[in-house]
Amino acid sequence: MPKASKESAGQVVDAGVMVGRYAELDGYTVGFESYREDADSAPIFVGLPDDRCQCPHWGVVVAGEITFRYADREETYRAGDAYYAPSGHVTRIAAGTELVEFSPTVALAETMAVVSKNLAAAVV
Repeated sequence: MPKASKESAGQVVDAGVMVGRYAELDGYTVGFESYREDADSAPIFVGLPDDRCQCPHWGVVVAGEITFRYADREETYRAGDAYYAPSGHVTRIAAGTELVEFSPTVALAETMAVVSKNLAAAVV
């Protein structure tokens, strides 16, 4: 059975506001994410349908707070909460938040292709 931990996850992404460690587990990507600052994800999803994340996620809030914003509602999860976030969301994440999140690898890669372009354009 495949497994991963924060320490063993092979892909490390330091985006300043957050650091993520990722591993692929049989078609799903597990992410161990820690947020150094408050983060609003809306700008990085511009260019996707409805300018929202198109990848579903399942996760657990280890510390802090995350709010998923949909066209018709908001859902907030705090330390100890498990969540399911269907496609069509943007997020607000509080500084100090730690998440363990599972996403379908193919859908995540498609979304991250647009996110990477937006992040690169923001750096220029």
